This record gives sequence, C-alpha cells and structure tokens, in this order.
Amino acid sequence: MTKSIENAIVIGATGLVGRELVRQLSQNTGCKNITAVVRQRDHELNGLAKVQQLVISDFLSLTQDDVRDYSHAFSCLGSTIKKAGSKDHFYHIDFSINAHFAELLEYTDTHLIIVSAMGAKANSAFFYNRVKGELEYYLKTLKLNQLSILKPSLLLGERHESRGLEDATQKLYRRFSHFVPDRFKFKPVTAQQVAHTMVEAAQTQTEKFEIYDNLRILTIK
Repeated sequence: MTKSIENAIVIGATGLVGRELVRQLSQNTGCKNITAVVRQRDHELNGLAKVQQLVISDFLSLTQDDVRDYSHAFSCLGSTIKKAGSKDHFYHIDFSINAHFAELLEYTDTHLIIVSAMGAKANSAFFYNRVKGELEYYLKTLKLNQLSILKPSLLLGERHESRGLEDATQKLYRRFSHFVPDRFKFKPVTAQQVAHTMVEAAQTQTEKFEIYDNLRILTIK
C-alpha cells in the first residue's frame, strides 16, 4: 500500500515540526506539490520550492474540495493550554480542527499522518494527554485509507514562540544529555527526527494503521 508523496497538504505548517516537515517535503524528489494551510501568509514558506499556501482564517471551514486529490495529508497542528488561553480553546485546536481535517479525508485514497504525544491516553488524568488520547481514539473510528500516528516525547528545537516549561526543560536536557542512553524511551526528539519519521511513514508504511512511538522516531534512519 506504499506510494510516493506526489501531492501533500499540511496543517500546522508554521509550527516547530510543521516548518521542518514542509522543508523536507520540498526537498523530496518525488513530491510535486505541497499545500501549506495557514491562517496568514508566511514569508519563510514562500522561499521553499513546490510550496503553495492556502490562507484560511478558520481551519474548521476547510472543505472536501480543499483536501481533494492529495496522496498524503499531514497534521503537525497542536498547542498548549497556556498558549491557547483556555482548555476550551486548546480542545478546539488539538481535537476539533484535527478531527475535522480527518473527517474530510474519509473514503478517499489519502494517507493521513499526524503528530500526537507520548502520553496520549483517552482516560488520562491530565487534560492535555486526555485530549490527545481522545483524538487518537476518534481517528481510529474513521474510514481512512491509511493512518499513521506519531507519539514523540519532548520536542527539541527553536520555536517562534516561548513555551516556558518546555524551554526550561530543553535547556536542562542539553546540559545533561550525555547521560541519557540512546534507547531511553522518554529521550527527547528533534523536530527534524519527527518530520523525517512522518516522511518515512508516508513513503514506506504498508499497514492500514501504525503507531510510531518515541523509540521508533529515535531510530528510524
């Protein structure tokens, strides 16, 4: 069931993983066209080959016509409760928009590849992990041609916005990273590793559904 990434559509294209994913897709020789769905035109994406931007203020207004005829759809869309401003707004971004995007892909030939989180669990006591888990559960109920879910640990990389706790954790990790074994399942991963795994999943996955846990993200070459 593998196929080359001929035409790709990406939501969350201006985030840490999203930018790196679009960059890697633009360098992929088999990829002919990349549509980055953005709320406002992004100058960095303008400079990448094969990338066009679909500017839309509300991602819930995406239609089936907007996502038609793509071989692969990628979602790197996610936030934090602090950045979103409230639990309701966080749920809107991380669950509602991602669910809507996936619903538009039902009964199509498109392969959906989405970034979740290592701790995602629908019955988690932590709201963030519970929302991620509920999304994963819901995606598996849809009639999707192919689905890949990535579950990374802490993401390393330079974000355009500040995330206080994550930034502090990154600094602490960099200081003591040489003590962390390569096969430690909670080891932080880079945005490049996550984006690379998304591309590899898109090109090589044969199963209808696969989960890419943190160790797998760390070891995919």
